[in-house]
Amino acid sequence: MIIRQAILRHGRRVAPPLARSWKRNAASEADSISASLDRSLMETHSIETLLQSQTDKSIPPIDNTTHSTTDFHSDQAVQDYHTIKHQQQTTAHLGSTLTSTYAPHTLLTNPPSPSSITLELLLASQSHLGHSTSLWHPANARYIFGIRSGIHIISLDVTAAHLRRACRIVSGVTERGGLVLFVGTRKGQDRCVVNAAKLAQGCHLFERWTPGGITNGHQILGRCKMKVVDEFDREIKGYDRQLLDRPVLRPDLVVCLNPLENYVLLHECGLNGIPTVGIVDTDANPTWVTYPIPANDDSMRCVQVIAGALGMAGKEGQEKRRERAMNGEVTYRPEKLGEPKK
Repeated sequence: MIIRQAILRHGRRVAPPLARSWKRNAASEADSISASLDRSLMETHSIETLLQSQTDKSIPPIDNTTHSTTDFHSDQAVQDYHTIKHQQQTTAHLGSTLTSTYAPHTLLTNPPSPSSITLELLLASQSHLGHSTSLWHPANARYIFGIRSGIHIISLDVTAAHLRRACRIVSGVTERGGLVLFVGTRKGQDRCVVNAAKLAQGCHLFERWTPGGITNGHQILGRCKMKVVDEFDREIKGYDRQLLDRPVLRPDLVVCLNPLENYVLLHECGLNGIPTVGIVDTDANPTWVTYPIPANDDSMRCVQVIAGALGMAGKEGQEKRRERAMNGEVTYRPEKLGEPKK
């Protein structure tokens, strides 16, 4: 009891000095923080003044209360935004609309038909650009329109005429059940070669030609599988043994998109009497192919236009053949292989 009263009596005397010391310490800490903030703010303002004197751009000032940058451009930015939107709404209907634009994938997905070949299309695909006059072949003189900046210009009238003739040849071969081989071994020609072969239901080659594929085809292509089909392209079973004794299948027409790199193929076709169609530039010999097409073989767009037109021509020939087969007319002479073995 005596100890409790002593603690209460002396506690009243000790508590006020402790509270006053705590308040004094808190006040001193707040003053020091406020002083440091003022010093940092003064340093920031001095840096702003220095930057303003060294640059032409306006720097937003620091607010003394919030210690953040003042967005004094906000009203001007909002006004500029509404001005731009108003101009867009009032001028949206003005100007012209470009309907005819070039999309590279359309030549593969929607190739031009032989009837749609125009001089404008050939000109846009750079078919008229030849090589330097120092690289020309004299046999191409009849295909050259003139000279521009040291480069031979190919006549587009001649190109269109020869391309239409080649389309008629491809269409006639496929209409009579012939096999067309499309060849293009340069970089980037693989897609257009494969697409043209699919349209004409032929074969394609976009890698190096194996020498002897035609002249020595029995040794090189002897193991290639063959099948027998009817006039509707339906496979007929039971002729596996008869096909073993037959020679290797050869193309009835070869379309070469780069004759300079495939001279061996063209030579083998000439030895075996296989007609050829090829793109002939001003530096190539037009006598290498049977039906030359004078054009720029270095332009990928030109090659895609020509390959697409020839592929569409082959497709038209296949459709004509099936239509005549529906009427009971066979456009080719079927070979006699005997009766199929079951």
